[in-house]
Amino acid sequence: MVKVVGVVVAIVGLVFSKWVYGFEFEENGSWVHGLDDLNVTELSFSDSYGVSAASRPMMVGLTLIHAAAAKGAVCLDGTLPGYHLHRGYGSGANSWLIQLEGGGWCNSIRTCVYRKKTRRGSSIYMEKQIPFTGILSNNPEENPDFFNWNRVKLRYCDGASFTGDSQNQAAQLNFRGQRIWSAAIEDLMSKGMRYANQALLSGCSAGGLAAILHCDEFRGFFPRNTKVKCLSDAGLFLDSIDVSGGRTLRNLFSGVVNLQGVQRNLPSFCLNRLDPTSCFFPQNVISNIKTPLFLLNAAYDSWQVQASLAPPSADPHGYWNECKKNHAQCSPSQIQFLQGFRNQMLNAIKGFSMSKQNGLFINSCFAHCQTERQDTWFADNSPIIKNKGIALAVGDWYFDRSGIKAIDCPYPCDKTCHNLVFR
Repeated sequence: MVKVVGVVVAIVGLVFSKWVYGFEFEENGSWVHGLDDLNVTELSFSDSYGVSAASRPMMVGLTLIHAAAAKGAVCLDGTLPGYHLHRGYGSGANSWLIQLEGGGWCNSIRTCVYRKKTRRGSSIYMEKQIPFTGILSNNPEENPDFFNWNRVKLRYCDGASFTGDSQNQAAQLNFRGQRIWSAAIEDLMSKGMRYANQALLSGCSAGGLAAILHCDEFRGFFPRNTKVKCLSDAGLFLDSIDVSGGRTLRNLFSGVVNLQGVQRNLPSFCLNRLDPTSCFFPQNVISNIKTPLFLLNAAYDSWQVQASLAPPSADPHGYWNECKKNHAQCSPSQIQFLQGFRNQMLNAIKGFSMSKQNGLFINSCFAHCQTERQDTWFADNSPIIKNKGIALAVGDWYFDRSGIKAIDCPYPCDKTCHNLVFR
C-alpha cells in the first residue's frame, strides 16, 4: 500500500473509480504523486493545497442549501448539496467568483452507487471546512486580483459535471446536477450575487468542463451591464484515441450522458449537428460560446494521460506504466504519441482562439488543475509562459488589461512546470 501525500485532485468514474491522487513537492520542480485506495483516510485539505507549512490558509465552512430539497436538487444519495462562501469586501464587495469543484464522473449504476458513499456523491462525507487557496485565497500576496471578491466553492456531488437530470429509483440514485447548479445560483443570488457588477465562473477538471457547459447560462443570470466571464482549468477533455486505438474517454462520457439524462441540458447549437456524447466534449462547444471564456490547460494533461490515453484497459501489458508515473521515463515513441495529443489540443482550440474576447494559457506541463493550488496559481516559482504566470494572465484577461493567447513550445522546453511524478 502506497501512502498518499498531498492534494486530492480527482476521483475517476471508469478507470480509477477507487483511487485518489496525491502530491508532494520535490526540489527538482516535480511533484511526487502517490495512489491510494479510498478506504484509507484522506489527508486534510490544509496539508495539501500547495501551501507552505508556515502558511495558514483561511478555512471556510460548508453551507447546505436547504431550499434545494423542494426542487429535487440533491446529491446522488439524496442529501442536500452545499457550497463554501467567503464574503468580499471593499472594492470586491459586489464582485463574485464561483468555483465549481471537480472530481471525475460516474458512468454506471455500479460506479455511481460506489460514489454516493464518498464526498463526491453525498454531503454527509464532505469536509465541514476547506482551505481557500490559489484563486480562492483572501491574501492579496497570493491572489492579487480576486482576493477581496465574494468567493464560492460549489461542491460536486452528482457525477455528471452539474448537467444530469434523471434518477434510478431501484438503485436509489439521484442524477440532479443541473438542479443543484440552478438551486445554488438561486441561493447565492438571494445572498447578494444579484447585485454583482463583476462575476467569474470557474472550475477545475470535471468542474472545468461544467464551467464551459454552463458559461452562457451563467451570463444569462445577470443584467447586461454586469461584467461576466468564465474560466475552465483542466477542463479541455479531448475525444482522443487511446494507445490501443480505442476511445476510452468517449466510452466513459457516453455512459455518463445516457445514464444521467445529460442530453436535455447540453447546448442546442451542438445537438443540432452532433450526437449528445460529442456535445459533452468541450472541443465541440467552445467556439460557439458567446460569453468570454479562458482555457487554462496543461498540453500533456496528466489525468488524460493516465485515465484516457493509456488506462490499464488500453494497455493490459503495462508498456505505459513507467511513462505514466514519470514523463522522464517515456520512450521516444511514447513522447511522439504525447506530442500528437498536444497537437490535437492545439487544433481543437484554433477556432476558439480567433475570438478577441477569449483567453488561453496552454503550458507544456504534465499537470492537472493549476488555479486551486497556491504554488501553481501565484508563487515565486509558479509556471510561466513568456515571463507571465497563470494568476496574472487570468487577471489581465478578465480586467481587459491585455489579450492573453499564451501557448507554450512543446516538451521539454518549459523549465517552470510543476510536473506530476507518480509513485
